[in-house]
Amino acid sequence: MANTTLTQVMQAAAHPLPDISDPLFGRKFDTFRNHKVVLLGDGSHGTSEFYRARAEITKHLVDEHGFTMVCLEADWPDAESLDRYVRLRPGPKGRIGGKSKIEPFKRFPTWMWRNREMQELVEWMRDRNAKVPYEERVGIYGLDLYSMGNSIQAVIEYLDRVDPDAAKVARQRYGCLSPWVEDPAAYGLASLRGLEDCETRVIKMLRDILEKRLAYAADEHDGEEFHSTEQNAYVVRDAERYYKSMYYSSASSWTLRDTHMIETLQRLLRIKPENSKAIIWAHNSHIGDARYTAMGLRRDEVNIGQLCRERFGRDNVALIGCGTHTGTVAAAHEWDDDMEVMRVNPSRPDSWEYVAHSTGIPSFVLDLRPGHADPALRKAIAEESPRLERFIGVIYRPETERMSHYSQAHLHNQLDAYVWFDRTSAVQPLEKIQPATPLGREETYPFGL
Repeated sequence: MANTTLTQVMQAAAHPLPDISDPLFGRKFDTFRNHKVVLLGDGSHGTSEFYRARAEITKHLVDEHGFTMVCLEADWPDAESLDRYVRLRPGPKGRIGGKSKIEPFKRFPTWMWRNREMQELVEWMRDRNAKVPYEERVGIYGLDLYSMGNSIQAVIEYLDRVDPDAAKVARQRYGCLSPWVEDPAAYGLASLRGLEDCETRVIKMLRDILEKRLAYAADEHDGEEFHSTEQNAYVVRDAERYYKSMYYSSASSWTLRDTHMIETLQRLLRIKPENSKAIIWAHNSHIGDARYTAMGLRRDEVNIGQLCRERFGRDNVALIGCGTHTGTVAAAHEWDDDMEVMRVNPSRPDSWEYVAHSTGIPSFVLDLRPGHADPALRKAIAEESPRLERFIGVIYRPETERMSHYSQAHLHNQLDAYVWFDRTSAVQPLEKIQPATPLGREETYPFGL
C-alpha cells in the first residue's frame, strides 16, 4: 500500500483533539475507563505537551472513573515524598521533625519530574485529596530502581524507629554496598572482577524484613510505612542485581529493570482494595509492548507494557503512547550534562511519525485496539509494518538521530492508542530556588516535602 493511502486511512480514523486545557480533552479517553491499568507513554522525557496531556487524562480518570494510583518511572523514595504531599500523609511516628533526610529528585535528570507541568498536577492532586476521605485519596508511587543509596537509608531509618537491633544488622549487611552508593555502576564492575559481591547479605536483609511483616505492620497507622520499607528493601535487592547485569548484557539489565517495575506495581495492588485501578507514566519504550518492536524482536528484551498484558490480560490494560513531528525538547547531549532546550529534527519519511504528520491534523488520538479501531486502519498499518518510530529519552543526539533514536515498530500491536501532537515544546524545569506561587502556600512541590 502506498504511503499516501496509509496517510488517508489514518486521517480518516484519527479523532482530532481539542486544546489540552479544554475540559473536553480528558473525555476523549473515556473509552479506556474500564481498564485495570492505563499506561501513558511519552516519546521524550522533555516535552511539555506529553506531560500536560497525561496530566489531563490522569485528572479525568481519577475524577470520573475511580483511578487512585499514579505510578511513575521514578524512584520509590522520591515519589514517596510526593505521595506524602499529595495525600497529606503524615511522617512516620518517631521521625524527628516529620521529614526524611532524603532530598527528592536530586539526581540527573532533575527536569524529568521537577518541572512546572508536573507541579501543576501535583498541586491539583493535593487540592483534590484535601476534600475527600483518606481512603479515597489518589497516591503517587515510584516504580524504578535507581535509588539504591536512598533506599538503604530509608530502610535503616525505619528500623531505627521500630527495631534498633535489626537496624544494627542492616547497617552491617548494607555496609557492603556503602562504598558504592555514589557510583553503583562501579559496584557492578567490581563484582564482575570478583572484588565484591553483596547479593547474599542483601537478600538476607529482605527476608528478615518480610519474616517480621506481621510484627512491623501491626500498628494500623504504620502499615504504609512498613510497605514502603519492604519496597525499599526490594529496590536494594534488585538494584544490586541490576548493576551487576549491566556488565553482562544490556538486554538482561533492561528486562530486570522493567520486571522490577511491574512487580512493584503488583505489590502495590495487593495492598490496595481489590477494585483499585492504576495509571502508569513512563516512556514509550517502556509502555509499548516490546514484542512488537526491535526490543523484543531483535534484542530479546521485555518491558512494562508486555508484562502488563501478560500478567493482567490484554483486555485489562491500555497502552497509550505519544508522538510528535518537530518542535523543541528539554534534554542533555550526554549523561549528567546540563539540560538544554534543543530543536527536534522533523520526523523521517520512513517513520510512523511522518505518516501522522502527513495527515495534516495538528493533534489527534488514534484508537488501535482490535474491536475498537477501524479494521481498515489496522490492515493498512499491518501492511506497512514495521516502520521506524522515534524514541527520545533524557539524552538527545540530533546529529546521529537515525542510529540513536529510531527503532522498528509494529504500531498497531505495540500500542492500544497513539496520541499525536504535530509540533511540541520543551518542558519548563523548575528553578533551584523556592518558586513563588499564586496559591499562597509557603512551601510548594518539590520544596515543601
